[in-house]
Amino acid sequence: MAGAAHFQEMNMRGSTPNESMREKRARPRPMGAAEGSILVKAPVSDVYRRWLAFEDYPKFITVIKRVHKLDENHFVASLRFSGKQFETTLEMMLRVQDRRLAWRTVSNGHFATGVVSFLSRRDGMTRITLKLTSSFGGAVGRRVGKYLRNFKRLIEIESGLRRSTA
Repeated sequence: MAGAAHFQEMNMRGSTPNESMREKRARPRPMGAAEGSILVKAPVSDVYRRWLAFEDYPKFITVIKRVHKLDENHFVASLRFSGKQFETTLEMMLRVQDRRLAWRTVSNGHFATGVVSFLSRRDGMTRITLKLTSSFGGAVGRRVGKYLRNFKRLIEIESGLRRSTA
């Protein structure tokens, strides 16, 4: 179905790569993971460029309240989950022009990664696939679907405005 968000939720338990396992009684932080995809009516170059703008994430990733760019690959983000405020550093791990972006959080106590892939279609549309893994809590699967729908709305409105002023 064109334009519909599809996602799959996967629950995992385990330690994060940066988590200390020194204390034997320390419980691993529960991890949630999900993958979703959606079709958007916009060229892949516009979609990639827009997703690369971390400062705009609060416009479609609702748990992110504010993002401040530190340098080309690092951003400080203020997040709000389950009534709790978190501050974390996002680190861009991978950029493949018009194809893929990957990032992770670098913070004490919580771990999250994201990978977004872009596939250009002959009809001028772009398929976006988003994979998230997070220890911050909440229903990751529902969030992935919501973020993709929010992004679709944002990029299609932006693309429509550009076409109407051209």
